[in-house]
Amino acid sequence: MPLTRRTLLSAAALSPAAALLSQTAAGAASPPGDVVGKISVGYQGWFACPGDGAPIGGWWHWSRDRFQPPSTGNTTIVSWPDVRDYTHTYPTAYPNLGDGRPAALFSSYDQQTVDTHFGWMRAYGVDTAALQRFNPVGDEGPTRDAMAQKVRAAAEATGRKFYIMYDVSGWANMQSELKADWTAKMSAHTASAAYARQNGKPVVCVWGFGFADENHTFPPAACLDVVNWLKAQGCYVIGGVPTYWREGRNDSRAGYLDVYHAFDMISPWMVGRTGDLDGLDWFYTNVNTPDQADCNAHGIDYQPCALPGDLSAGHRRHGDFYWRSLYNMVRLGAQGLYVSMFDEYNEGNQIAKTAETAASVPAGSGIRALDEDGTFCSADYYLRLTTDGGRMLKGQLALTATRPTPPTTTPTTGGDLAAGRAVSASSVNGSYAAANAVDGNAGSYWESSGALPQWLSVDLGATRSVTRVVLRLPAGWERRTQTIAVQAGGDGTTWTTAAGNAGIVFDPATGNTATITLSATSARFLRLSFAANSGWPAAQLGQFEVYGDSTPPPSTDLARGRSTTASGYVQNYAPGNTVDGDADTYWESANNAFPQWVQVDLGTAAPVGRFVLRLPPAWGARTQTLAITGSTNGSAFTTLAGAAARTFDPAAGNVVTVTCTPTQARYLRVTATANSAWPAAQLSGLEVYPG
Repeated sequence: MPLTRRTLLSAAALSPAAALLSQTAAGAASPPGDVVGKISVGYQGWFACPGDGAPIGGWWHWSRDRFQPPSTGNTTIVSWPDVRDYTHTYPTAYPNLGDGRPAALFSSYDQQTVDTHFGWMRAYGVDTAALQRFNPVGDEGPTRDAMAQKVRAAAEATGRKFYIMYDVSGWANMQSELKADWTAKMSAHTASAAYARQNGKPVVCVWGFGFADENHTFPPAACLDVVNWLKAQGCYVIGGVPTYWREGRNDSRAGYLDVYHAFDMISPWMVGRTGDLDGLDWFYTNVNTPDQADCNAHGIDYQPCALPGDLSAGHRRHGDFYWRSLYNMVRLGAQGLYVSMFDEYNEGNQIAKTAETAASVPAGSGIRALDEDGTFCSADYYLRLTTDGGRMLKGQLALTATRPTPPTTTPTTGGDLAAGRAVSASSVNGSYAAANAVDGNAGSYWESSGALPQWLSVDLGATRSVTRVVLRLPAGWERRTQTIAVQAGGDGTTWTTAAGNAGIVFDPATGNTATITLSATSARFLRLSFAANSGWPAAQLGQFEVYGDSTPPPSTDLARGRSTTASGYVQNYAPGNTVDGDADTYWESANNAFPQWVQVDLGTAAPVGRFVLRLPPAWGARTQTLAITGSTNGSAFTTLAGAAARTFDPAAGNVVTVTCTPTQARYLRVTATANSAWPAAQLSGLEVYPG
């Protein structure tokens, strides 16, 4: 595994900057494209877990020893992800989270994970992702090849752009193998409409030329050859260069200036260089400003790093550090911004959703949550700041040193709960997709086809307390009134009315925005029902925003350690194994005697709405026909989830999640009537949650 950038590049000593170069540009900066005028993020996509199907196998980038589960003593990460938006997660050897939930992690190799990440990018205004590609000739190669395809699919589905960023750290035969890899594999992705282009050319980046360390010993001639070769292939080439690239000192070798000036865009590395606001201002004056002048003088686009800050080192100051970094680089006049990084939980500088409080990190692990300085920040706060930074870069928001979006002060309120969530609709007119209503852009919109009535539904991902719905149409549209009702549901099929039919006025004089206030409503799904539209014979909506409590109800496993019974079991495969928190111990019923059941007593009646069923992660795939029933007294049971074929797939961690309309129950029973792989019922985990 290559050393991390923070490890191999220690913070450089500060010294007086060289005199500013002439501001007279030899060539005009490039016009807006997919990197100029845009917010780009570094995307690692390098986390894997046993059972996810990744060729590399094991806990890739989660553990120092990837063949052992991550734990407090076997880890490579310093920040903990918020995993509430992921369909598939994988249990670890960390202690339970502070609120009692099992400590589980995501796999980048799951397509749903990549789709979720790119859905966030769409919702929060990230334009372009730079997919990191280390030496593909080693054992990482097949996994990284597959990740490129997964990123391409997600970018195409969400309207984002992506490009390949070669990280040449430790790549011994880089000069020949990079060319071969681009020719044989990566160049094929440029055929995608989602592949980033600048000045009409496909974008490719090479990170690591000229760094003064043992992992980057390539001579200038070899580096220049690679840059010129890529340009000869018709590419727009970005250089991920050392901080002191102009001066050839500290982190930069001397003698590489001709290499740097051969790039179309220069993007100097800045992670780890400073951890406070004074340091950011020093670099703005003494490094970034002369950098920009040099690029102007040589007709090169400049794309400096914007830094969220190392959460593990206490740099973030609840967003102050990130906003100063964004503000400084926008006021500098940089051609584009490169956020370092999107998903870098290993170095603590990720903007992707992150644990909010100690309740959401493994107990006793010492991992800092976003509220580490005493100020609560929602899991998506750094994504929301990225939205603001992108708008400021593009001139949609006035240049300001003050963050437009303050951190949420308490965990009881939050941002738009519907942003980037899964949506469905009764119908869609052409390309006016339902997803347009949650993409953060009121200029795009959903439009139904066919006659009214029509509906649009959003899945908030977990049961939330909702108090307000904000609806938007494109700001330039003429005034119209739509008759709309709001309905709430726990399972997406059964609905109650949260706000009855009303004439909702969209007026351009007030931004074509309307707000519907609800009595506190507990729901996972919200549906808008459209009965009439005075401006068009269809339902139309630019944005569907939902506000209320950003924190789901307590999600502690209600069944953990509780009393269990069963219709029977063999040997030592007792029903208690389903609630011991160990995914490798399991209950097995008597053989050849379906139906069979296992039951847990929660100790007292409680609202239940979600059940997580597990088999040992290493077992082969199988399908069991399972039903779930509930009871308040242990004798009269009602059906919560009817009998259905439930597929346990090791590629998805051998985990099945079943939901139902929230119901009071003390006793929960899982009944099995078939198993495709064994003549008995089998479960290693029976977890019960409120919703």
